Amino acid sequence: METFHHVIQPSFDEVFKKDYKLKGNWSKDFFKNENPIVLELGCGKGEYTIGLARQYPNRNFIGIDIKGARMWRGAKTAVTENIHNVGFLRTRVDLINSFFASEEVAEIWVTFPDPQPKKYYKRLTSSRFLGYYQKIISENGVVNLKTDNADLFQYTRDLVKLNDLEILTDTDNLYHSGIVDEILSIKTFYEQQFLEQGKPIHYIRFKLDKLKQLGEPEEK
Repeated sequence: METFHHVIQPSFDEVFKKDYKLKGNWSKDFFKNENPIVLELGCGKGEYTIGLARQYPNRNFIGIDIKGARMWRGAKTAVTENIHNVGFLRTRVDLINSFFASEEVAEIWVTFPDPQPKKYYKRLTSSRFLGYYQKIISENGVVNLKTDNADLFQYTRDLVKLNDLEILTDTDNLYHSGIVDEILSIKTFYEQQFLEQGKPIHYIRFKLDKLKQLGEPEEK
């Protein structure tokens, strides 16, 4: 991982309650262009990050995960295929505000995260994490959740509706919805496994209001 120029692996001490040197400067110093930046949180092997980068050469993509062994696969693919509009950041998602400045991010993907059934505040679509995203996402920025977990999907849908956020797409069975396009048809390693097991894939896409104070839905 250390040999890859497009992989950032800061130490905890570099970013805990501190701003990383690339904060506010990803376009200028890392990608060296002014194209919109899209994040994949909990990117795993980076299949979505790489898939999106292939399809949209005029956008920049950053996969974020704490597990380097998984991330190595995506980072290696980017090198092998000579994909220049992609980077990988090895860090915890709850430290994201140390890395990105206000309105530096155009869109966020959360793909098959840990549903955290007992600790709602650890869910990557909780009001806590959406609060982190509000600080870095652009005006009318979009958040996408793709998951096999019906409870996480319903929780996220309830949170979005409770806070009156604008829903752009909402389906509890993506591959039987008639809305699958080139982006949504990108499949992660785990997604392929879920589909082979006959599990439906849930998807919601919504605009994140930067100024809204977000509340939590009641747990059912």
